[in-house]
Parts: sequence; C-alpha cells; structure tokens
Amino acid sequence: MALPALTSLLPHLESLAVAAGREILAVYATDFQVERKADASAVTLADTRAEAVILEGLSRLVPQIPVVAEEQVAAGHCPAACGCFFLVDPLDGTREFASRNGEFTVNIALIEDAVPVLGLVYAPVLGLLYAGVLGEGAYKRVLSDDGTLGPAEAIRVRTAESARLAAVASRSHRDAATESWLAARGIRDVHAAGSSLKFGLMAEGLADLYPRFGRTMEWDTAAGDAVLRAAGGGVVTLDGAPLLYGKDQPQDDAPYANPNFIAFGDRRALDLKPAVEAG
Repeated sequence: MALPALTSLLPHLESLAVAAGREILAVYATDFQVERKADASAVTLADTRAEAVILEGLSRLVPQIPVVAEEQVAAGHCPAACGCFFLVDPLDGTREFASRNGEFTVNIALIEDAVPVLGLVYAPVLGLLYAGVLGEGAYKRVLSDDGTLGPAEAIRVRTAESARLAAVASRSHRDAATESWLAARGIRDVHAAGSSLKFGLMAEGLADLYPRFGRTMEWDTAAGDAVLRAAGGGVVTLDGAPLLYGKDQPQDDAPYANPNFIAFGDRRALDLKPAVEAG
C-alpha cells in the first residue's frame, strides 16, 4: 500500500485533532450525560461527535487506510487488523472529562506491522499537542489565543539518573499493583496525570517511567506510545517484549486489549533505583 510521507500527514492530522477538540469542548460546556457501554466503560456525546469528525477526515485524507476507532468497535464495527491501520481514541480519559479536570486527550495513531510509527495526542482544555514520527523525532505545540497551534518545539526523553528517578501514574486508575511496583523500586517521586498525557510528559523529559497494571485498550496507548518512541523511549510488556498492536483476536475478554506494560524514557530507567538518601 503506497502511503504519503508520514511527516506530510502530521499537519492534516493536527487539524483533525483540533477540530475534534472543538466538538469535545462544545459538549464540555454543557450539562452533559455520562452513559455506560456494554463493557461498563464511560461514554459521552463528546466521544461520538469527536470520533465522527476524525473518521470523516481520515476517509478524505487517506481512504486506503483502515481505521479502528473506539466507539465504532463498541458499536460492533470491529475490523480485522492489517499491516497498516489507524487507531483512534476520540476522547481518552472520559473520567477526567466527567470530573472536568481538563486532563483528557484526542488520540490518533498509525500502526505499521504492529508498531506505532506515528502518533498525535491533543489535550483541548490545556491547548497542548504532542506528536511524533518514529525515526523522525517528536515535538509539542501549544494552542495560541487565536486558536491556532504555535511553533513546534522538539522534545526528547531525558537521561535516567538514580538521584532523580520519577514516575507518572494514572490519576483515575492507580491501583495496589502500581503502588507495589513503585515501592519495590523505591520510587517516591510520582506525578498523577490523566489519559495519554502521561506519555507526553515522559516524551518531553519530565518523568522516567509509567507502570500500568490493569485494563487498557490499544487505542488508549498507541498515539502516546508513538510519541514516546519518536522521542527516544519505549513501552514493554512485563516480560520485556515491546508492546505490539493489532491484537484483533480477544485478549482476555476483548479484541485490541493490551497486557500490563511499563513505559520508559531512557531504557536504563527500567533497572535503576533511586539513590538512598543519607541520614
């Protein structure tokens, strides 16, 4: 399948993400209702409106590339994965959306041969966008007062150092397994964040590790994973293998489900422990 250069896709995808963000913010400003899907996960009108914008835009931009999108899958439209496809989460962090803390994102990722090669994470309330292409680097942009994205600022993971090892963890899904993993490594500097913002924080060098135990889906992680990989980091399963995508056969109880994973900036962070403080 002939694809346009990935870097040439990014401006179009940025526009789609910002347009989806406008749909989300229009609902955010109302007294919206939170409903439950068959798998008990939350959904709002913002999810469906944002996904419709992205799907329509992708169908015009690259009609030859299939799309696996969260709300479409929930509605029973679950395409088989192929060598190249998009993963879309129109509103990652519905709990953050419902609690109105602003830490939710629009996620768009391109998968090639099970690897996330392009990703874009946009936080509408924060006006912050992270993006990256594997092998080409990652960047962030901030939305200006006039509603346009500001200049791209290159970002890179930081070098892991025992003296300042820090982690990010889910604001809404932090559990006993996460606490145990952090405690076993003596990591006390832990920042809570919602949605795929955790990947972005690591990609710009503000943290070293992100352990995730419990249920996530591929569309939750692919865009942030792509940005992190483009910035020099990565994501591995608990046995150390790279996290792969396109698991269209049920994993546990659903297709496109992820196993537990650890995201890292500098790979050496996986083996480091914070230095013991004197006294």
